[in-house]
Amino acid sequence: MLRLALYVDTVGMAFGTIRANKMRSALTVLGIVIGITSIVGMTSLIRGFDESIKDTIRQMGPKTVYLVKASPMLGGNRQQFLEIMKRPNITDADAKAIKEGTESLQYVDIAFGGGQPGGANERIFYKSLKTKTMPILGTTARYPEVNALVVAAGRYFSEVEVEHRRNVVVLGDTPVQALFPAVNPIGKMVRIGPARFTVVGVLGKRLSPGGLGDPDNLAVMPTSTYAKTFSLSRFRWGKNTWAPVMIACVPRDEYTRDQAEHEVEEIMRARHALKVDQPNDFDFMTQDSIMSMVNQITQYIYLGLVVLSSIALMVGGIGVMSIMMISVTERTREIGLRKALGARRREILWQFLLEAGTLTSVGGVLGIGLGSAVGLLVHYLAHFPISLPLSSFAIGFGFSAAIGMFFGMYPAYKASRLDPIEALRYE
Repeated sequence: MLRLALYVDTVGMAFGTIRANKMRSALTVLGIVIGITSIVGMTSLIRGFDESIKDTIRQMGPKTVYLVKASPMLGGNRQQFLEIMKRPNITDADAKAIKEGTESLQYVDIAFGGGQPGGANERIFYKSLKTKTMPILGTTARYPEVNALVVAAGRYFSEVEVEHRRNVVVLGDTPVQALFPAVNPIGKMVRIGPARFTVVGVLGKRLSPGGLGDPDNLAVMPTSTYAKTFSLSRFRWGKNTWAPVMIACVPRDEYTRDQAEHEVEEIMRARHALKVDQPNDFDFMTQDSIMSMVNQITQYIYLGLVVLSSIALMVGGIGVMSIMMISVTERTREIGLRKALGARRREILWQFLLEAGTLTSVGGVLGIGLGSAVGLLVHYLAHFPISLPLSSFAIGFGFSAAIGMFFGMYPAYKASRLDPIEALRYE
């Protein structure tokens, strides 16, 4: 109890010192405040972005395998990009061969466009109204089942409409709000590119990937109609083209994703006449692979955040050390008097350590408040997802206190080593 009372009294003395030197204390903790503000503010934004992206990825389904010409996770230089462009395009014939040649797949779905390189991006017109440019997606009738899409109004197009190239379209929520703010869109005629389409359905709202972009700003039509209306090789690089085609494969319940992926790989290698020692000239995307990419990106972002924040905290820590050195000099007679009255070196050491820790902890609390305010402000102004877990507050507060204790160690040690007689003589 005596030691606890001593610590409480020491913390009270520290607050008294802060109140007595308000301007100096404020300037001392400014670096700490900036560092903790950046840690808490950026962490809230990064965590919010990360969780939002992962929620969007989970909509893919854990067993779905996507076959694409090249995964967006592939990096590399210009030469590697040219090699990727030389790959054969994924086609609807590939989807048909996969569907007929596998036993493990329940669904095989193909999609054109949808924001891929070379995909169609058009405005939609209704009477005198028009939308902003949006990606146009061509799919089969099974697309909602494979990709967990919800039709909020009307219906999705049928296999008969796909086979007969009907000019029907299902709109996302954003174009519906722009073109039909107070009218039922079902059955209305709209113009997309050179053709007119009948609206047969409206998609439900979808999660925004990381708060970036508008996932509801799209229109979906049958693959056959898409191929008739738009070119599939609109993105060109020299003699090579990029057809915006993706095949989704959903395995049956009794098969694993790896088994399905292996079957699809064998069929595609045979179709592309690849030798045993040749690598695949196509890629697979799964929920796990995309999650891994997102985790890797966020780790690099966190590393950059730690480095930048550490610089501000280092500056703040040096400021704390300087001000504590000045404080030790100014209070030399006080230290000598306390030692003369029986205070031990350890008590003097803890007095100045706790004072430094209290000073930076105040800066940490201010930084946590400002960082949270920055995150909330960005969220309300830009609708960017944020996450403010208690763990980030604890980390921020712990960092600030640790900085004070670390950089206050030398001044505290110097104060504890003062000779009481020499200290009492100090003017």
